[in-house]
Amino acid sequence: MPHPFPLPDTFARPPVLRCLLLLVVATFAFRPLCARAADPPKVRVVEVRRAFHNGEHNAFTDLCRFAGRYYLTFRTCPDGHMVHPTSAILVLASDDGRRWEQVFRFHVPLRDTRDPHFLIFRDQLFVYTGTWYCGESSPKSYDMNELLGYAAVTHDGRRWTGPIMLEGTYGHYVWRAASHGNKAYLCARRKRQFAHTSNRQQRDRLVESAMLESDDGLVWRFAGLFQEQYGDETAFLFEPDGSVLAVARSGGGRNAQVCRSRPPYKVWQRRDLDRYIGGPLLARWGDNFLVGGRKVVDGPAVTALYWLVDNRLQEIAELPSGGDCSYPGFVLRDPKHALVSYYSSHERDAQGRPITAIYLAELAIE
Repeated sequence: MPHPFPLPDTFARPPVLRCLLLLVVATFAFRPLCARAADPPKVRVVEVRRAFHNGEHNAFTDLCRFAGRYYLTFRTCPDGHMVHPTSAILVLASDDGRRWEQVFRFHVPLRDTRDPHFLIFRDQLFVYTGTWYCGESSPKSYDMNELLGYAAVTHDGRRWTGPIMLEGTYGHYVWRAASHGNKAYLCARRKRQFAHTSNRQQRDRLVESAMLESDDGLVWRFAGLFQEQYGDETAFLFEPDGSVLAVARSGGGRNAQVCRSRPPYKVWQRRDLDRYIGGPLLARWGDNFLVGGRKVVDGPAVTALYWLVDNRLQEIAELPSGGDCSYPGFVLRDPKHALVSYYSSHERDAQGRPITAIYLAELAIE
């Protein structure tokens, strides 16, 4: 069998020279695999502004552009962060990213609605939400095995249908979505074999972060597992060949992971990052990957942004934030400008009480 790289006649010469030439050949032959990635661009936070506050707990954002307008979604609840049947999902629209109008609001009776995320699929805009069963009141305990996904959908951004129960999601907490080709995909957490557990410690190690797939965005089936244990919120996107890249929060406060797979998504590579990331965002900005989420390192929680480079995080910025915060959304305005949504509780009202509001950060590549 011929050598994959032609070797010169001097390889018949003395061993020392032969070794030196082998080293040179190996260096150049495998250089593309070892090359250092180019440094990502610097990003400047141009402006941060409060986008919405109604006196309730407003949290868990997503952002997109559809049919020529910007869309912002989040959960609002008069009773706070935890699980309450009084929660609702709001969808706002804007022509310029500054002046917003409410275009849709929905809730699910007897359930807590939260963590809404957008998906543009088959020329429609979907909003997905995971829901906990509550009953008539705010429960002190609740079971993952009673989770159920719902969606609202529009063809034009103005006339909406929903909430629509998502077939195949009972026992799953649906989260971020993406599409590739003619299929839609969801991150959906569940307990392994829908086990019964009595406390959070038992539960966390059994949680899987599953990938579900759909042909229509409403009926779902199992496709693979982002995480096999300590599964949690996972942001993901697809390459043109169908390969998937994901950034996954890990349960129990563990460090986040980078996950990769190729079709049919049965074999995964997982690598731990150097920190925990709450409510992760993963988005492509030009040739680079942007990561965002809650940062808890040597101080109070804040919302931070990073470049993901060679399985490492390079911090770009900390956004004005604190305490109960994170869950960013992202949309490009043009190749050098972007808009990030997030929520935070770092500001106070006129009486000095903390508020939890929705914010928008304008970003620019320098």
